[in-house]
Amino acid sequence: MMASPADYSLLWHFNTSGHEFSGFGLPLNDDFSGKSLDFDIGSRVEICATSENRAGIVRWIGYLGTTGQRLTVGIEMDQHFPGGTDGMLNGRRYFSCPLGKGHFVDAALCLPCIMRSPPLPPPVSSVDWQYPFSVPPSSPNSMLSKSSLRKTFGNKECNAVIGTVPPVSSDDVIKICGKFKGIQGHHNSCYLDATLFCMFTFTSVFDSLIYRPQEAEDIPQYNEVQRVLREDIVNPLRTNLFVRADRVMKLRTLLENLGDVSGLTSEEKDPEEFLNCLLSQVLKVEPLLKLSSGQDAYFYQLFVEKEEGLILPTVQHLFERSFLTSGIKLKEVPSCLIVQMPRFGKSYKMYEFVMPSLLLDVTDIIEDSPRQCIVCGKLARVECIECMGQCGTGLESTAFCEPCIKTVHTHRTRANHKIKQLSVPSDFVMVQEHCQLPRLYMELFAVVCIATSHYVAFSKCGNGPDAPWCFFDSMADRKGEQHGYNIPEMQPCPELGQWLREEWDHSVLNSPVGRESVPELVKRLFSDAYLCLYQSTDVMMYR
Repeated sequence: MMASPADYSLLWHFNTSGHEFSGFGLPLNDDFSGKSLDFDIGSRVEICATSENRAGIVRWIGYLGTTGQRLTVGIEMDQHFPGGTDGMLNGRRYFSCPLGKGHFVDAALCLPCIMRSPPLPPPVSSVDWQYPFSVPPSSPNSMLSKSSLRKTFGNKECNAVIGTVPPVSSDDVIKICGKFKGIQGHHNSCYLDATLFCMFTFTSVFDSLIYRPQEAEDIPQYNEVQRVLREDIVNPLRTNLFVRADRVMKLRTLLENLGDVSGLTSEEKDPEEFLNCLLSQVLKVEPLLKLSSGQDAYFYQLFVEKEEGLILPTVQHLFERSFLTSGIKLKEVPSCLIVQMPRFGKSYKMYEFVMPSLLLDVTDIIEDSPRQCIVCGKLARVECIECMGQCGTGLESTAFCEPCIKTVHTHRTRANHKIKQLSVPSDFVMVQEHCQLPRLYMELFAVVCIATSHYVAFSKCGNGPDAPWCFFDSMADRKGEQHGYNIPEMQPCPELGQWLREEWDHSVLNSPVGRESVPELVKRLFSDAYLCLYQSTDVMMYR
């Protein structure tokens, strides 16, 4: 039976635990308990949409149809909305408002405004309240909208920046660090904040994402996603070293609507979920890694067996061991290589500490790459995996020229080793006597870390081995409680480069006293490394 108008005057209050309600609307489904929102009935909210952003007053919160669906908000819009109702949907009345102003939207798409409406349905202003960033400067509500955002996310401006902005480059990291620097966290966004900070602040290795023109096979919303990423996030980050949380929420909303990963606007996620959604599903970026197995990938997870007694394994060591175990190689040097540490979930780590290698030697895991004989240094023609470590260290010790492999295999313990012929580019064979065999290196430029379900980042502030490092936390501090906001911070790490050069005794990590001699941020990097990001400056020039 249809509820009477009197039923819509029932008061209900929604507190932070999600168990009580107050306002105007129909009774909620029973399974609403346990949900939490930053607004309630009578709150003013702004709607993040893929094309148009508007605002209005919350009149109803609940589930439409059967239980178990996504939480929905009924909003009385400030202006007539295309397809708007008078509070009815599918023959059922949820609230009352002027015809054409009623709108039902996913709760995850709503951001609270500080302005609150009276508890009873008030006359709605005829002023067109749009999303703050689309309000014309001459609009009488433009200042009010900016003031509302400052109260919600802090007294820090963040205007969209149009055009081409190069990455930040600074030798004096202390001058660029401080509070309200980086990307502001909001609603479990640290997985995305830390990853975006690493991808774009000090490097251009991912700039093709923000500049590649739309192609026929791209999704219709491609340009909108690219514009938000470029003008609302990357350019402000590079121009002012600050991105406000509502700017990032626009990207999160687009990705949640367009990709297969749910909960990107509110739930805890991992960086690889975000990367897969952005790179593979939405922007359809060409895979970063091409494997000899015929597969493609966007990042490489290390799978190794634990070596007992290994105190501080390097990424170089684990990287080579992982490729050795898998029996595959890379078909070419990638412009960017994202390496995921040997840990599973947010808690289990195979090694207590892992040292990110400043330079990652990929020579011996590139298919058809010219290699040196480990014995004489000449062009290698064969490979013997079983000889690894017996004439040197790492995968480098598996490559031999034909005379040297015969000599090495004369030893009785190696007589039954199986060798594999290496494929060498014919052009290089012709000039091998006149040029030095090259080694192929990739440079570490950032590390995403995790501890207690919170992601942070270490990033190198420029290129080259001597570039300084900084530490970034999108939720380093907080102002206020439930309706407060997070304060992002960048800290200089002047000692990090020295500790990553491996010129110290790793055994200090074996004892509590020795660990105290390691700077806190350095220890955090070794302990909590989750993703190590490498780039090839040579390949970047052609990608």
